[in-house]
Amino acid sequence: MSTQFSHDLTYDAPLADVDAMLMDPGFRERACEAQGAVRMSVSITEEPGGVTVVVDQVQTSDGIPGFAKKFVGDEINLVQTETWTDAENADVEVVIPGKPGEMTGTIHLSESGGVTTERLEMTIKVNIPLVSGKIENLIADLLRKALKAENAVGRDYLSG
Repeated sequence: MSTQFSHDLTYDAPLADVDAMLMDPGFRERACEAQGAVRMSVSITEEPGGVTVVVDQVQTSDGIPGFAKKFVGDEINLVQTETWTDAENADVEVVIPGKPGEMTGTIHLSESGGVTTERLEMTIKVNIPLVSGKIENLIADLLRKALKAENAVGRDYLSG
């Protein structure tokens, strides 16, 4: 079983500006801070076939329901790897090292009338019998909140 997730983030800026923002380690660090990260590292590596962005962050599990907290502990380590093939498209994978689950999907940027939309489409899969669906839905809710925080940071970043 898995859970499908999609979310759009919009920015009042051209695609080239949003792409540059997404490739800025400073923006990525501010987005992690807005999401409540207690530790983070960001690496952005240009390669012949594109750019790889790795965001490794640790968040506390405060506020997570007890049924899920017993699986993750006091802190949650999230490692997000984006493989950008061009300025508009990336494959994305998020893992919680040592835990039975993953998120995989795509990011697509598109511009219309000077407004850029970042569309994230993910498949959330947790391999824990009996509670996988509940945990997948919880992850989807947490991901939605994290993306809203990132979008707010991005709008501020692009307005300055």
